[in-house]
This record gives sequence, C-alpha cells and structure tokens, in this order.
Amino acid sequence: MDEGQGHCGQGAAWTVSDARLASVLDTAVDGIIVINDRMRILAFNKACERLFGYTAAEALGQNVTLIMPGSYAREHDQYVERYLETGERKIIGIGREVAARHKDGTEFPVELSVGEAKTPDGRQFIGILRDLRHRKSVEQSLARAQAQLVHMTRISAIDEMGAAIAHELNQPLTAILLYLQAVVRKARNADTVDAQSLGVIEKAMREAERAGEIIQRMRQLVEKRDPERVPTDLVSFSRSCVELVELGSGDSGVKFEMRIQPRLPELPIDPVQIRQVLVNLLRNAREAVQGSPEKTVRLEVERSGEYIEFRVRDSGPGVPSEVVPELFRAFSGHKRKGLGLGLAISRTIAQNHAGDLSLEKAADGEGATFVLRLPINCNIDPNRRAD
Repeated sequence: MDEGQGHCGQGAAWTVSDARLASVLDTAVDGIIVINDRMRILAFNKACERLFGYTAAEALGQNVTLIMPGSYAREHDQYVERYLETGERKIIGIGREVAARHKDGTEFPVELSVGEAKTPDGRQFIGILRDLRHRKSVEQSLARAQAQLVHMTRISAIDEMGAAIAHELNQPLTAILLYLQAVVRKARNADTVDAQSLGVIEKAMREAERAGEIIQRMRQLVEKRDPERVPTDLVSFSRSCVELVELGSGDSGVKFEMRIQPRLPELPIDPVQIRQVLVNLLRNAREAVQGSPEKTVRLEVERSGEYIEFRVRDSGPGVPSEVVPELFRAFSGHKRKGLGLGLAISRTIAQNHAGDLSLEKAADGEGATFVLRLPINCNIDPNRRAD
C-alpha cells in the first residue's frame, strides 16, 4: 500500500481483496492502524477515528507519534530504527498497556498489540488498540468498594470491641463511685470534717459520674439498635457531642466552641443517630484545622423557621472545589484514615429525619461549614424522652 492512500490505504488498483480488507478494518471494534518503516500512517480505521478524534484524511501520511504523548513520541522513532537494525523486540508480538493521546490533548490508557508484515513496499507494522478507560474505571470502582468493605468490616469489629470495653469499664467506675459516696457519708458523720479533703472527694465523684455518662454515650454510639425518635433537649445533647470529640482530641491544641440560641424547643430525633452525624462532622472539622495557625471548631445551633440548624464551622483551609461535587457520594471519601460514618451515610440519616446535610458556600481559605437541618415537627411518642 502506498503512503497516503484512501481511507484505509486503498489505491487505484482496487481489488476484491482490498475491499474485504477495508471492510474488516472499518468493522473492527478495536482501533487498527498500519504504519510503514518510516513511521508514516498507512491505514487508520473508523474505530481509530472514534478513539483519537482525527479523521483518516487527517491521520494518513502523518508520523504515528501524532497519537502518542510527548514522552513516548520522542522515543518511538528511535525504537523502530533500533529494531530494524538489530531485530530486538520490546513490544512486537508481545503487547502491553501504553498511553495514547487524543486530538484534544487528553491522554488515556490503551492496550496495544503490534504485528509485523513484510510487503513489496517494505516492512509494515499493524497496531491493534483497545481503549482501557472503561475497564480502568470499573477496576478503580471495584478497588474503592473493596477498600470500603474492609473499612466497614473493621468498623464493625471495633464497634463490638468498643461495646465490650464500655461494658467492662462501667463496672469498675460504678464501684469507684460507690466507694467515694461511702467515704463522703462517713466523713460527714465524723466528729471532725476536713472540708478540703471532702471537697476533693466530691470532685472525684463528679468526675467518676461524668466518666460513666461518657461511657454510656459510647455504648449507645456503637450498639446496634432500631431508630427511635424522642424529644431531645438541644443544650445537653449538643454539649454531649462536643464532649465526645474533645475526649479524643488529646493535646491537639484545637479549641472547641458552642453557640446555642436560647429557648430552643425539644427536637424529635433519634439521639444516637444524630449524635453519630454531629460527632462525625466535628471530628472531620478537628482534623481539618490541624495544620492551620488558628485551630477552632464551633458548633452553632439555632432555629430557622420550622427547622433546627446545626452548623459545624472550622478555621481550616476549606473544601477543595474539585472535591465538592463528589462530597456526599458513597465510596468517594478522600481521607485515608478515620472511622467516621462518611458524609454519604450522614446525609442519608439526615434525610431519613426529613432533613438534610449540606456544605455552605465559602470563599477560598475561609474554612468549611456543614449544615445539618432537621424539622421541629415530627410524629413521635410524646411520652419518650432522650437520655
């Protein structure tokens, strides 16, 4: 076939064989390209046109580096020349995954198989190219799903371990509290009372009670139970969420703040599920401010019409714009660590409460603000109250 001939290299001496070859080339699902030993394109089938965006007329006669990224293009001619001189094969008859380049400059993976033919016009090379983008996308989705499955399995195991630890810790804490109460009673009945020592013991009692309450909340957080909405006091509920996150902050230097609008009504929610959502948002905010000069996380609770809005603000760098479209999609998490529920599940919990979870728009560098909106009016059992 002469250089630059027709759509698939047909010349004037058209034969039945040429017609059959042209039909095969243009019917093939995979891209098929033929080049000569000067690296010029002799045949460029319709699948190649779809794959690379060039028409056959644009491609024929061009150097094959037309469809290669710059890094490959610079080496390709030297490789072919070396093969013609030495016969050393690196891809011919082997096949491998390589990068290709679309007309618009986009690079994408293809599987390339190369064969060789000796013709009266010299050596020619036939390349078969298969687009790997769909397969790569499926592989990445599968890998993310497998990683998420492993992650959820680990969370399930930690849930069970956490429930067991909370149960075991609750017993010695109860015993400590009873012993302290006994000491206080004895001290008060004694003829002489050391007020300073009594004050210290009473403080220890309050801390033991607080530790017991925290452990009770942890048990609620990890235990498997059906959703149950009850009227919930927002002041104590919000404080308990912040305390749980502060408990795991150590010496991180993060400052937690709360601003709660006065005289808010009780909110009909499943306190365990909504606590999970808020703890997840607060933990995410705590991680977001770690590298910031100002490390502040604020929980704001206020009424907006017939909704209660929980705002979790942080002083971090904010959410990158390229991440925002996939922020609430399952299996799209960008964090490599943590046991959070994930924003997708958190939003599902909010929507199951007839509410929503969203990200407020903010200028670059102004931190992130997540808003949890929950309706005030909901059908619940009026005799139930949150713990």
